[in-house]
Amino acid sequence: MHFGPHLLLAALEGLVTSAVLALTALGLSLVFGVMRVVNVAHGEFFMLGAVLAWAISTAISGHPAVGFVAALVVAPLLVGLVALVAERLVLRRLNYNPEGTIVATIGMLYIIQQLALTFYGPEARPVEPPFNYRILLPWFGYSGYKLSVVAASAILLVITWLVLTRTRIGLIMRATQYDRETAQAFGVPVERVYAGVFAVGAMLAAIAAVLIVPISQAHYLMGQDPLLLSFIVVIIGGLGSLRGTVVAAILIGLSDGIISMFFSPTLAKIIATLVVAMVLVFRPQGLFGTTPR
Repeated sequence: MHFGPHLLLAALEGLVTSAVLALTALGLSLVFGVMRVVNVAHGEFFMLGAVLAWAISTAISGHPAVGFVAALVVAPLLVGLVALVAERLVLRRLNYNPEGTIVATIGMLYIIQQLALTFYGPEARPVEPPFNYRILLPWFGYSGYKLSVVAASAILLVITWLVLTRTRIGLIMRATQYDRETAQAFGVPVERVYAGVFAVGAMLAAIAAVLIVPISQAHYLMGQDPLLLSFIVVIIGGLGSLRGTVVAAILIGLSDGIISMFFSPTLAKIIATLVVAMVLVFRPQGLFGTTPR
């Protein structure tokens, strides 16, 4: 293949990365935007979604699509339940103190990771994709499942945007984000909102993991890279900004795919880190973030 086909392949792979990264980073951004909590355990919710997807899909016999659909429904719900328990037992008892919750979520990270190692094991295990259709392009065939990951992510992002901007739930979340005390004075159940947001953030990460695990493999250490890239995306796009999260995820995903294809994955990570440093220096609120008053 010449330059054009290589570039197209790199761009397609970058789009898949962007789709999964946008969902994962959106969960992290929502939690910080509404709760002002930096969830260091976010990557482990991603990992837990992948591990549960493997367990559920292998437990169901028959066509791979049946097990995959079951995993796509059940795994995020179970991860959301774990997040709800963690929020009630840990974060709520700390009164959502920023410094305290960082330390607490670091502890949650190691607890979830070690539980996965104990009950799942150190092996990386594949999940069979629901279908193996390949789309024929002028120069090569490309996985139809990977393109479906991009489409599914886009649909979920649109649904999230509609919920945040067009529903009463979204209005309550935004009111809580802007002024917790005033919202509470008007009868908004702030603690329930926080619990729901924390669970939804974890579920978005779990959905992203279920979508990507047929392409990669489930492993108990797989939450590290998504956490790092999610922080990069959220910092560049702006904390709490849905539009910024999506734009930054596309930029990071495409640049990672293209630079990794033509140069090296290490160079792609170095450039992403340099971009974060420049954003922090010249625009600390991110590309689409707002400066707090």
